[in-house]
This record gives sequence, C-alpha cells and structure tokens, in this order.
Amino acid sequence: MSSIFSRIVAGEIPSHKVWEDDKHFAFLDIAPIAPGHTLVIPKQETDYVFDLAPDAYDELWRAARRVAEQLRSVLKCRRVCVMVEGYVVPHVHIHLIPTDKGPDFRGSRGDTDHAALTAMAAKLAF
Repeated sequence: MSSIFSRIVAGEIPSHKVWEDDKHFAFLDIAPIAPGHTLVIPKQETDYVFDLAPDAYDELWRAARRVAEQLRSVLKCRRVCVMVEGYVVPHVHIHLIPTDKGPDFRGSRGDTDHAALTAMAAKLAF
C-alpha cells in the first residue's frame, strides 16, 4: 500500500508544495513546529532512511539543503533545524524547521549520567 506521502506526490491528496525535482518533493508539514516547517521526501517510497541506496541518501540530503537555504533566505530565520525520526509515516522524510532560537522539540534532557554515557559509548564503540 502506498504511504500517505506517495499519495501526496501522486496528487491524490492535496499538499502545500514548496519545491520538487524529478526525485524529491518538499511540502509544508500540516502540524508545524514553527511557521515554514517543511518535509523533504524522496519520491520513491522507502520506509527507513538508512535503507536508501548511498546515492539516493546523498541526493536526499542535497535536496534538503537546497530547500533549507530557500527557507532561511525567504523567512530570514537564524537557522533551519533538522529532524529525521522515521516512525509516524513509513516513508523517509526530513523535517526542516526554521528557527530564530532553539525550539524544544527534543524533549526533556534531565541530569547527565556520566556512568551511563561511559557504558553506552563502550557498548557502541567500533
């Protein structure tokens, strides 16, 4: 079954398109964290960002950069934050969030547990 994003690309579901090329589509998020919050997707449906072929992965990030530069230029924001979370829609998508200050979309950080960080670094090291 096609993801909702594939249906948007096909024109079956309306969107607020910002940009597209032959392989990518960028449109405004319908529940924005900030004005101008945009999603950049590959037109070819892939569920998980690290399942993209290396060339497709690189091309997606170049597309995201192009859209981010436009957001920053037009909106005169200080930065465009990036988020890739990958669970809500089974179709790779990069969130671009224009900001002038650091929005708290990362959740509470709490106190630093250096012992837990040391253990996790040792576990992940390669």
